[in-house]
Amino acid sequence: MDKPVAQAIETKLRQALSPTHLAIIDESGLHAGHAGARAGGESHFRVEVESAAFAGLSRVERQRRVHAVLAAELAGPVHALSLRLTAPGERRTAG
Repeated sequence: MDKPVAQAIETKLRQALSPTHLAIIDESGLHAGHAGARAGGESHFRVEVESAAFAGLSRVERQRRVHAVLAAELAGPVHALSLRLTAPGERRTAG
């Protein structure tokens, strides 16, 4: 992962959430030609985060926390962000 937007996402999430698992998948190629797609990619991401910071939080509270951390990216280059957010010990499932 050597692209600037993906790197910024990784850096910010690592600093803010100290994840035990972090995966950032650029799915921009799947959206080429669609609204919000940029020629250089890095506009549509799927992000998986497992962090103790999510323990006891609802799904919406977890999403709000990630959105706050990535506010600059969501206001700029990131058009779509799919999130899978878990606390340690919770099962990571599709969805």
